[in-house]
This record gives sequence, C-alpha cells and structure tokens, in this order.
Amino acid sequence: MLSRPIALVFLLWLIVITSQFEQKQQIVIEAEANPMESRRKQRMLVNEEVVKEKIILSQERNIQQLNELVQSLQRQLLHCRGINGSMHDNGNIFE
Repeated sequence: MLSRPIALVFLLWLIVITSQFEQKQQIVIEAEANPMESRRKQRMLVNEEVVKEKIILSQERNIQQLNELVQSLQRQLLHCRGINGSMHDNGNIFE
C-alpha cells in the first residue's frame, strides 16, 4: 500500500489533472463563440496552472520536511528506549 504522503500527492495530482481537462474543454467551446474572451481566459488559466504548480511544489516540500521530522522523532524515541532499557538492565530504575 502507498504511504500517506505519496497517496496525498497522487490524489492532489489527479485532481489537478482532472480540473485542467475540464477547463480545456470549456476553452474549446468558448473559443468558437468568442475569440477575444477565449484568449483572455487562456492567459488566466496559464496563470492558474503556474500557481497550482507552485502550491504542489510547496506541499511536496512540506511533506518532505514532515517526513524528516518523523524520522528524527523516531530516532529520538529509539534513543530514549535504549537509555531506558539500559537503566532497567543495570538496576538503576528511578521510579
């Protein structure tokens, strides 16, 4: 099974691709009706795509940072377990 961050990125990617497909269909229909309006909307859509790509890249960076934090916390937990285990082994239990 996919890990959660990968699944989230895939889902977001799928949503973006689907929405772009729908928008492009609308552009074709509107281009036939009004060419000037169509060009303006195309420029807007290009700008929206750039923003979406920036958002996705930002989210990917955030996911990577979260993964690094999780790994750091897992290492700290293992370290704490190791210290706690050695105190139990030596009979130095502070309760």
